[in-house]
This record gives sequence, C-alpha cells and structure tokens, in this order.
Amino acid sequence: MDTVTDVAGSNATSAQVVVDWFSDTLDKTYFQGVFVGNLSALALDPDGRIAALSDRSTLFTLDAATHEPVGVMRLLDEHGQEADFEALVFDHDGSLLVASERSDIRRYTRQGTFVRMLPAPDSLRVAPAGRARVNETFEGLALLPGGLTLVASMEGSLRGDDRRLVRFQTWERAGLDEEFRIGAQYGYECDAGLAISDISATGDGRLLVVERGFDRRVGNIIRLCLADPRGAGDVGGVENLTRQDGVRLMSRTLLVDMVNCPSLGATNPQPQANPLLGNIEGMTVTGRTQDGRLKLLMVTDDNQSEKQITRLYGLTVRLPEL
Repeated sequence: MDTVTDVAGSNATSAQVVVDWFSDTLDKTYFQGVFVGNLSALALDPDGRIAALSDRSTLFTLDAATHEPVGVMRLLDEHGQEADFEALVFDHDGSLLVASERSDIRRYTRQGTFVRMLPAPDSLRVAPAGRARVNETFEGLALLPGGLTLVASMEGSLRGDDRRLVRFQTWERAGLDEEFRIGAQYGYECDAGLAISDISATGDGRLLVVERGFDRRVGNIIRLCLADPRGAGDVGGVENLTRQDGVRLMSRTLLVDMVNCPSLGATNPQPQANPLLGNIEGMTVTGRTQDGRLKLLMVTDDNQSEKQITRLYGLTVRLPEL
C-alpha cells in the first residue's frame, strides 16, 4: 500500500518530523528469483537510485521514484562467504563501504568485488577478541561532509560499559584518494532498553540516529534522534564507559517518538501500539525540500517472517538550528 497525504497537516508527528507516506510494495516479493526482504540498510547511490542491503549478503538497487527493484547483486566477504551486513555508504568514487556484525568494515568496488578491510579497534570486536556483545556490533555507517570522516555506530554497549552508553567509532583520511585510518571514538547515551539500528549524516556535521527496541506489550519502539559529535570527548582510551567518567558525550536531541505518528491506515500482522511501526533497520537522506528540510527514507527488516513486514517510509525532518 502506498499512502501520500498532506505533509503539513494530519501527518505531522512532532515539531520537527512529518511522515509523508509509507509503502508495503516490497513486502514478500521476489526480484530475479531473489527474495526481497531482510533489509538492514539504505544508501543513496551517486546515480540517484537507492541501494538496499540485505543482511543475507544481497544488495538491491531500487528506483528512486517507484522504489521497485531494478538490480540485484551478491556481496560476499573476502572468503567468498555470506556475511551479516548491517550498514553501507557510497564513497566519492562510487565504491561501497559496508559494515558487518563482526565489527568489520569492507570496501567493495561498484561491481561488488571485495577490495580490502578497514582497520578496527580490537575492543569493538565480539569476545574473546574484544568486548562487544553478540549481535550488538556495527549497525550504522555514515560519511560526513567532505568525505574525510567515516563514522560507525555500535548497536549496543560494550561489556563493562554502562548499558545505555554506546560507542561511535570514526576513521579519518587526509585526502579522498587515501584510505581511512582509525580516528576518535565518541560516546552516545540511548534511552533505557533501546539500541541503535542506523545512523545518517545530516550534511552539517551532525548525525541522525534511529534508536530501536521491542516490548511484547506495545510492539516496536522507534525514536529518531539527532546527535552532534562536535564538542564530544574521545573515549577510545576509556576502558569502562560510565556517565561518571567526566567524559563529554555527544549531545542528543529527541526529534520524534514514532509511536505518536499517525497510523496512515497501516495494518500490521504483529501487535503494535501503532500499526504503522515495524522493525526499522535502515535509513538514508535522499535530498532536501525547497524550505531546507531533509528528505528521509527508512525501511524495516522483516526477518523473512510472516509476522513482520518489509515497509518503506518517507519522512521530512526539520533540523534544530546549530
């Protein structure tokens, strides 16, 4: 179902966010014999189309207007095996940077050929190599303006850290033709019981953050926040991160709790306080409106389950002024 209604009126969810439409057009469909689902990430292709990444090592290309698949290819790791991919961005040359649940970031050519692995701090890897919890590793990826800073967000906290404090790792490079090297690490405080499912660069140095959780009594919990790493302290050398450490965390502003969104007539096979909501895993900025608001695309991961939906959302977001 595609729904488009008045963005200035009944769809207003908060002072900053409007849900313009949703679409279930991809749900339980196939493209060239490949199941279209398990989508964990979105990215705007430099050619204007949308890349949608499955956590089953499949990359779909979607038409930007219809959101119908127009291409598909496999993305395999350096051993030719499937990987649990969770986030991606396009670099300036059209190559892809892809984050996996093993706390790895790989570079691929535009044709899907593995190029190299980026270095990553051992502490962010799953035990025994590091202190990350299983399935709580790299989940979001963003390239900041200018293309010299890459940011990856962990899904959850490291063992020994406060459970609400999540680490964002950066990589830096001096020029666009150079490879990234490990940079500063920042702390971010989630709402209790929530984890990070994706991040996107806003274009001004800040980051959009999706905080996600699930409660059997109300269903999915989705909150869209704004984080600002400027002014935050480097926590890479802090072994056990707590709010009492005296470190400066990234600032966080709640933009919208999506349970308060209009349902827009959506239905859901899973009990939800708001049937519009689902397991939102992917997000990308697709452009700006004439008045300067961000145009945002989100997608849910259906886990190839009959009780969940592959659903796209179109939003407009007005950022607080710097």
